[in-house]
Amino acid sequence: MSDSKSPLPAISDLDHAGITALVAELGLEKYRSAQILDAVWRSDATTWAGVTTLSKRAQETLAAVSRFYSTETVEREDVEDGATTKLLITLSGGAKVEAVLMRYPPDPRRGRGERATICVSSQAGCAVGCPFCATGELGFTRNLTAGEIQDQVRLARQILRGEGRELTNVVFMGMGEPLQNLDPVLASIDGLTDPLRGGIGQRRIVVSTSGVVPGINRLAQVRPQVTLAVSLHAARNPLRDLLVPLNRKWPVEEVVTAAAAHARTTGRRTTFEVTMIDGINDRPDDAAALVQVLRGSDSHVNLIPMNSVAHTPWQESSAQRIEEIAEQLRASGLSVTVRRNRGREAGAACGQLAAERAGTPPPAAVARRRELLVVASAAALQGRRSPTPLAPSGPLAPSDPLGGGDAL
Repeated sequence: MSDSKSPLPAISDLDHAGITALVAELGLEKYRSAQILDAVWRSDATTWAGVTTLSKRAQETLAAVSRFYSTETVEREDVEDGATTKLLITLSGGAKVEAVLMRYPPDPRRGRGERATICVSSQAGCAVGCPFCATGELGFTRNLTAGEIQDQVRLARQILRGEGRELTNVVFMGMGEPLQNLDPVLASIDGLTDPLRGGIGQRRIVVSTSGVVPGINRLAQVRPQVTLAVSLHAARNPLRDLLVPLNRKWPVEEVVTAAAAHARTTGRRTTFEVTMIDGINDRPDDAAALVQVLRGSDSHVNLIPMNSVAHTPWQESSAQRIEEIAEQLRASGLSVTVRRNRGREAGAACGQLAAERAGTPPPAAVARRRELLVVASAAALQGRRSPTPLAPSGPLAPSDPLGGGDAL
């Protein structure tokens, strides 16, 4: 969808002032700034040539210095009878990211109208390396720019406009750790909430983190109306060390404390996400540990079945087991929702599409990776903390059969 094979800057990386300055620099009429903003955020155009409100001269002038979209290619697949749309996006340099558009019918019981949410990526790959996450297994490629993040939202809005719908919510729960790319994420939120650009309310945006404490603190100060979600996954440090390697730097207690401070500062309720893994974090003791760290926090807990990932030996907890854990948490006074994963039939969960494109790893590498996780999880379940995490496997190339390392 780019206008040029050259990596020209994307127009979505410019705010209103930046576009005004560009128009002046190019010698275009001042009123073109408003036309450009409207075309970028509200038209169905995919290239400068498709912006019919601009003169041919203006189209050509802008195309020579900027791209209308930061995307090179977009692969789309609709699943679940059209309720979910998965997008695999190739960016400059060949980096691939995913976005998932989810449509929800009205819910009169909760007083909700029709909704549409886009789950966006903030990085290509991820450096955190959670072993149950397909993105973590790919390793880290690069950060996204604010424009590359915003363009995922622009694509979703174009799709929805063709259906007579409007985008209502944005969640930063795709590939990457948003708070390790915080400045572009904040700039993208500025664009999404700017009335002249995205026009989405801050309260309709959720930023998820695996527990980057300085980022949580900064988010509370600079974007107080944005909702915070924390990927907790375990409330005991030995187990969370394995499931969320960042826990070695910012352990459970520090993460929960930072989230509580965020809630006090912003008045916004924090959501804690727990991916439910059979035999790993779905025991009564795990629920009791969650209650211990979250009781009195007025937070909400989402229990989410794990998506199968080729590199791990783990499977999702049974529906019955998840419901039992939910009831145990509710009985202790926590607010709980059991979530279902959208897009599973198409492998649209975080990182799965990009992992497919990365190719199938050698069977020996997968077997070795699984062995390491079995050993590491057994130690964690016995309460033993490991000094170093399992290294993310990356593409698991044949030349690297251990997938980047076997540190326990």
